[in-house]
Amino acid sequence: MPVTPLTRRRLYNFRANRRGFWSFWLFLALFIGSLFAEFIANDRPLLISYENQYFYPVFRDYPETAFGGEFETNTDYRDPYVQQIINEKGWIVWAPVRYSYRTINYNLPVPAPAPPSAENLLGTDDQGRDVVARLIYGFRISVLFGLVLTLFSSIVGVIAGAVQGYFGGWTDLLFQRFIEIWQGLPTLFLLIILSSVVTPNFWWLLGLLLLFSWTSLVHVVRAEFLRARNFDYVRAAKALGATDATIMVRHVLPNAMVATLTFLPFILNGSITTLTALDFLGFGLPPGSPSLGELLAQGKANLQAPWLGLTAFFVLAIMLSLLIFIGEAVRDAFDPRKTIAQLATGPAEAPAAKAAERKAAE
Repeated sequence: MPVTPLTRRRLYNFRANRRGFWSFWLFLALFIGSLFAEFIANDRPLLISYENQYFYPVFRDYPETAFGGEFETNTDYRDPYVQQIINEKGWIVWAPVRYSYRTINYNLPVPAPAPPSAENLLGTDDQGRDVVARLIYGFRISVLFGLVLTLFSSIVGVIAGAVQGYFGGWTDLLFQRFIEIWQGLPTLFLLIILSSVVTPNFWWLLGLLLLFSWTSLVHVVRAEFLRARNFDYVRAAKALGATDATIMVRHVLPNAMVATLTFLPFILNGSITTLTALDFLGFGLPPGSPSLGELLAQGKANLQAPWLGLTAFFVLAIMLSLLIFIGEAVRDAFDPRKTIAQLATGPAEAPAAKAAERKAAE
């Protein structure tokens, strides 16, 4: 599929914003790396060779008797006795971090939370769990939650805004009054009440937040459809007998998607912040789940262990800053007033840069 000149210009403008461009690749690398968290931080070996047979504990459970042990239960690979009998007739390949998000280090030299050490690079939390492992898993679940919530809320918001803006009249008027009432509800208090009634999990919490987050794009999409519904190409499509759904999807929606895509990184930022706030207050993911908000709460409750609060703060600050920089680059890419010369040299030097380009071309 050939790349259109408009798409090429947008890609050039995105790359011209160096801060946003490199933030995109850095965030993408961190996110893709977190997707393989089980291969980075795990209390199970990645591969075991025992008596010329290969075992993959990272994918499945094995009884201790499979390695010459005495018990039929699942193998505790952190047990020194198990490691000894395996190493006598084979070898073990461990993950870089030998802890999962729920693994408790029972051999701490000091009471938990333990400070950073060679074994626990960022220390442990108040239950003796490795902070590095919980950060990796917590980063993954935060970004995945934000992406899924942003996707579903954007779909609902785009549909609602399109219906409002395209049909107008009483449809638009009644829908606007409903949205004003819905946005006036105390969202945080309702989420706390609903989370207290049921035990929230990932999907239940996602559904609760989706009830109130879909309105973020409605006004932007509605404005674009209100502006475009009386354009000549829309009238021509109606005259040719095209259905309303066809006109909305094929003719008007592509124009509205420019503003929608510009807002998506900022909506993702807000989704991650909301989950972190709920976890911090204790109304988010179930207890024991890897969570950046729960790590912040531990830092608040354990002021004698500053590494907990500082670690969570810097991870959140870096992650949210990268998303803001990406959003700025996307905004520049879809802004028709931005040119490549303006992005590279600034508005004041853009005319001189253009003149130099024309002179070089001559």
